Amino acid sequence: MGGTLQGLRVIEMAGLGPCPLAGQLLADMGAEVIVVDRGRDEGLTGGVNSRGKKSLIVNVKNDRGKEIVLKLVESADVLIEGFRPGVMERLGLGPDVCAARNPGLVYGRMTGWGQEGPLSQSAGHDINYLSLTGALHAMGDKDRTPTPPLNLVADYGGGTMFLVTGVLAALFERSRSGKGQVVDAAMVDGVPALMGLMHTLLAKGIWTNERGANLLDGGAPFYRCYKCADDKFVSVGALERQFFAIVVEKLDLDEGWNSWRNDKSRWDELTTILKDIFAGRTRDEWAALFEGTDACVAPVLDWDEVPKHPHMAERGNHVEIGGVMQAAPAPRFSRTASPLPPLPHATGADTDTVLAELGYGEAEIAEMRKAGELA
Repeated sequence: MGGTLQGLRVIEMAGLGPCPLAGQLLADMGAEVIVVDRGRDEGLTGGVNSRGKKSLIVNVKNDRGKEIVLKLVESADVLIEGFRPGVMERLGLGPDVCAARNPGLVYGRMTGWGQEGPLSQSAGHDINYLSLTGALHAMGDKDRTPTPPLNLVADYGGGTMFLVTGVLAALFERSRSGKGQVVDAAMVDGVPALMGLMHTLLAKGIWTNERGANLLDGGAPFYRCYKCADDKFVSVGALERQFFAIVVEKLDLDEGWNSWRNDKSRWDELTTILKDIFAGRTRDEWAALFEGTDACVAPVLDWDEVPKHPHMAERGNHVEIGGVMQAAPAPRFSRTASPLPPLPHATGADTDTVLAELGYGEAEIAEMRKAGELA
């Protein structure tokens, strides 16, 4: 496929959520990602997170299936898995067993709670990990229950991105030491690492524990969304004085607000004023008024509108593959551009090809399939 990570071989143990996205991002950048599937459709297989990957169906609960995975390990650079702690060990595919076959293997482990700790064996989801990190407490209106930000923050921000970062860092270290290692990526570790600014503001007394009462949580009238005449919304992010001054000018506000904006006792007053003003025109009328300025005002688009927006369309950051609109590979590279991903392979579509590359003959593959060792 080409790309920055061309030549890197990654084994992904099939699962849901942040681990498949990590594999997708690595595949988007050119890595060969081989998914060890369990032979059943989880409802999301063959979707966006499967693009650019090969799929191998193996029954890892029997000895021959396990041996196939270990043969893959021998030629791999990375293995990533998202099971509860101990599952891979019980399958006979834990880090020690894999390292014995390939001392240079980077073994990436993705969990919500981490490999150790009182909750490490408990089930959980994005909303639960956000709860324990304090992030969820800060999200939503002050007079309502906390609002989960889809599953973007813990699963994919604190999870996927830290798994990918850890894996790539371990690969860089391996270039010096020649040794692999285990990467323990836990969402309850990653989310707090995203909150450095909030921790700083809390320490300085600039941020409070009250939800919807701070600069970045919808409390500030110059950093929130407003409903327009057509029941659509605009986002206002005029944090800096010079940007807010443009908002004051465009909306014909009292120029005194340039000085009063940081007076929290007047935030409710300014919010009410801005609500009334933005309710007077449609979203697109406001977008046209502020377009090209530094006011930091933008229309809130729905998912159907995003690819058609002139800026998004010109950058080509959405592509349609197999009738599914999805993000193009990111980030972008000046020399080793990531190619557009192909259609996702069907579950198990590459089983015979991968096994043949490992040295298994047609008769042996057929015998394993008949014995139920590949499903």
